[in-house]
Amino acid sequence: MEGSWRGILAALVVVAGLPASGSSNQIIEGPRNTTALVGGEAHFNCTVSQGWRLIMWALNGTVVLSVTPKEPIITSDRFTSASYEEGGDFISEMIIHDVKFSDAGRVKCSLQNSDSEGSAFLSVQVVGKLLTPSDSLVVTEDEPCNVTCRAVGWTPLPDLSWEIGAPVSHWSYHSVPEPDDPQSALSLLALTPQGNGTVTCVANMKGLQARDSLTINLTVVPPALESSYQSEVRNSPNVKANKETLEPKFRGGNENYGYSLDEQKTKQPASLPRELHDASVLQRQRSGQAQQGPDHQQPAPTSRPQVTLFMAGPKQVRNVTLV
Repeated sequence: MEGSWRGILAALVVVAGLPASGSSNQIIEGPRNTTALVGGEAHFNCTVSQGWRLIMWALNGTVVLSVTPKEPIITSDRFTSASYEEGGDFISEMIIHDVKFSDAGRVKCSLQNSDSEGSAFLSVQVVGKLLTPSDSLVVTEDEPCNVTCRAVGWTPLPDLSWEIGAPVSHWSYHSVPEPDDPQSALSLLALTPQGNGTVTCVANMKGLQARDSLTINLTVVPPALESSYQSEVRNSPNVKANKETLEPKFRGGNENYGYSLDEQKTKQPASLPRELHDASVLQRQRSGQAQQGPDHQQPAPTSRPQVTLFMAGPKQVRNVTLV
């Protein structure tokens, strides 16, 4: 404020030393509305007719720059002046450096000893940041997924969009302001990836050629294969059912599992071979003859005949002595 007063006093001193001028001095074209970014520059032009003695520039009601035909009166390094001539008219330019958000408001150009003035409005915009949960994501092939992007600290809120740099079968997005923060917005991208690539969140500032972007790398993996343990657990009831269905029920509750068919055959009574049968008949006949003939004595056998019996069991030989 003290600098502004010094500027006004300096301008008054200069005006006091200038000859009086007629009321014919006028502003031919005043400044135009301008939009600037915080930290940037803002330019305003004011075209006046010949014969002017003092041009004053005010920002939000405070004189910040004065210009005389000889030199400008600068009260702050943030406000400087340039001048041009065009077709006999004089053009005064005020440049605001390092624009602050508080600079937004009315800019006025006026002439000494003239009711003519021109005004415009300075709009100040703020470029914020773009934030994502991560700069790289691992997603599953052919499965829908979501990617989020937040614009934080922007004035006004930017237009959010997405650039797709990966093969996808479907994608869409929508952006909404966050209700608790008027300087933030959220954009949600839904897509179904089919291969590796990138997706880029883009913020475009309204009214200016200001643009910011943030790229996210996508790594696409195939669907997870079922583990062998999971497969066994999943299939075990079916396998059990199949075994019970396919296995024949040869065994009952009272079977003797140690019983063998060969033993059964061995235990069956063996029939006498024909040679043994014939020997038995012959022996009975001889005995009968001896009993019928009293005059003949039965000779004692010198040896007992032996007959070999072949039994039904495999590799079993039994010797039988006939009496």
